[in-house]
Amino acid sequence: MDIRTEIENLKKELEYHSELYYNQDAPKITDYEYDMMMQRLKKLEAEHPEYATNDSPTKHVGGSAKREAGVLVRHNVPMLSLQDVFSKEDVDHFVEDMIARFGDPEFVVEYKIDGLSMSLRYENGSLVMAETRGDGIEYGEDVTANAKEVEDVIQNLTFEPPEYLELRGEVYMKNEDFERVNEAQELQGKRLFANPRNCAAGTLRQLDSSIVRSRGLSMFVFNLQQVRGMDFTTHSQAYEYMKKNGIPVIEDYRICKSADEVWDAIQAIGEHRGELAYDIDGAVVKLNSYAQRETLGNTSKVPRWAVAYKYPPEEKEATILDIELSVGRTGRINPTAVFTPIRLCGTTVSRATLHNQDFIDDLGVDIGDTVLVYKSGEIIPKIKSVKKKNSPSVYKIPDTCPVCGSRTHREEGTADIKCTSAACPALRVRNIIHFVSREAMDLKGFGSVYIEELVDRGYLSDVADIYSLSDHRDELISLGIIGKEKNTDKLLSVIEASKSNDADRLLTGLGIPNVGKSAAKELLDHFGDMDHLMEADMEKLTEVSDIGEVTALCIRDYFSEEANRRVIERLREYGVNFKKEKKEAASSVFAGKTFVITGTLPSMGRSEAKDLIEANGGKVTGSVSKKTDYLVAGEAAGSKLDKAQALGIPVLSEEELLKMIES
Repeated sequence: MDIRTEIENLKKELEYHSELYYNQDAPKITDYEYDMMMQRLKKLEAEHPEYATNDSPTKHVGGSAKREAGVLVRHNVPMLSLQDVFSKEDVDHFVEDMIARFGDPEFVVEYKIDGLSMSLRYENGSLVMAETRGDGIEYGEDVTANAKEVEDVIQNLTFEPPEYLELRGEVYMKNEDFERVNEAQELQGKRLFANPRNCAAGTLRQLDSSIVRSRGLSMFVFNLQQVRGMDFTTHSQAYEYMKKNGIPVIEDYRICKSADEVWDAIQAIGEHRGELAYDIDGAVVKLNSYAQRETLGNTSKVPRWAVAYKYPPEEKEATILDIELSVGRTGRINPTAVFTPIRLCGTTVSRATLHNQDFIDDLGVDIGDTVLVYKSGEIIPKIKSVKKKNSPSVYKIPDTCPVCGSRTHREEGTADIKCTSAACPALRVRNIIHFVSREAMDLKGFGSVYIEELVDRGYLSDVADIYSLSDHRDELISLGIIGKEKNTDKLLSVIEASKSNDADRLLTGLGIPNVGKSAAKELLDHFGDMDHLMEADMEKLTEVSDIGEVTALCIRDYFSEEANRRVIERLREYGVNFKKEKKEAASSVFAGKTFVITGTLPSMGRSEAKDLIEANGGKVTGSVSKKTDYLVAGEAAGSKLDKAQALGIPVLSEEELLKMIES
């Protein structure tokens, strides 16, 4: 490959991965791999300036400014990136260059938090705007409403507030908060976040500020961007002022005078980074003096007065002693490698996830093999590759659940293998939470906190036990699990009323793989009741609209499990309705028409719009295809709107949809 082709290929790769990282919060490679590509491109462009262009990834900052969370705003001060360095020699060169220029400068060495950059603007002590980095140069997004939901963001300065103050910091997630959010995502059947940085970035851009509040974001301030009405001479002096106002700043920063002191501080941070409650991906070295910073200024992309040292990924060999299987609360089988203990990034590790069967197959790993384990800027150890095959085979996840022995099922289009039993002890909480949810039996007020405690105390072991809670009314009141008498009776009344729900809600609540709300309606419309559905063979199941062989097999597997049949029979004994009520359509205006709904509608939710369309004879699906007759689009419609327009599918607003019904 010639130099010019390599440069062009690197530019395309870096632009692609930059888009995934900054704008989609879905990286496919590690930070280290990205950094190495960037370093290679910089080297080639320096050696061959005739091939360097102004649109190169080496010449611009961050991603693009987006309009997800708020309007675009112009930066008062550019939010530049930092010059990355990767060796002691690079750090020494920077420090010695600063000493040569200024004689006796001070350096501040501090953590480089792995999060999302945000600036805060204060006027006379009041927070007036929070903005994201955006393109780093001109525009970011106004995320003030979301920033106010971050506990670390101080909204009013009480200690000597200046006329104007602008601060820059990093929004991040503590590892325990990240794990809590991913557990909630898993319980709700949603996509898991890859790492805390992606979760923090996606959360800060949410349209709904309540989501920001619930996820528990954190923030450190790491720079004074601009100030009027007050003077600061050094970075450390500004930090002390911020602390007096309760503003969290980078912890454990160190002031150094020489190259050796700077390197010792970097090494100390590296040795202890595994003990922190959050991820860091390096250490920042910056001049302490604002006057010296002003003298040096910036390039088009980075300040000349600071560098970021990126820790190299630490790798060590270990031998796989065992592969343990656990069952998550969604039923997913989770394989974990147990290996000989090794020290990485200051901590002893002996376990790493193997994710799924596809990951195991790609590695070609089995018990007894020698593997390479690494940590980069992240806390979680990972297996990189097999260094030595000591076993002739590759590990296979069994086709039975390691907890209850029931059959497992691989979900279509995913790498997840899941237990299919409704009675599996590992799935109790998840199954019950799903059963009572709005999409299923809609037991309002039956929150997950109640469910977890009722399971822990032995009152609930499966969904049928919900209908036996009335037998324990007095005990529940005395224990206060659901609250006082009024709250307990209210929930028991909701449970009793749910017995008369349509059978499609019951079917949805059983949590059969690939059988959601829409499929449940189609199935019960076709078979009329649960009994006929349970006895249907593959041929009869696939006669139902939108039910393919994979879904039909999931249904047959579910109803053939004896434990599942016992739960269903107990539901029958408690008087839960097994029949589908035949409802007359309000009209047939949409008969034979297929709709897709996307975006945020002005006055109704998507489920309300879906019910309205179905009540008038139409059908609603989740994806746009050539079979789609109409797309109903609201604000922030996204890729479904693009696809519909490309296919020439008519696009309706909420108002136009209602007019069609009225006419």
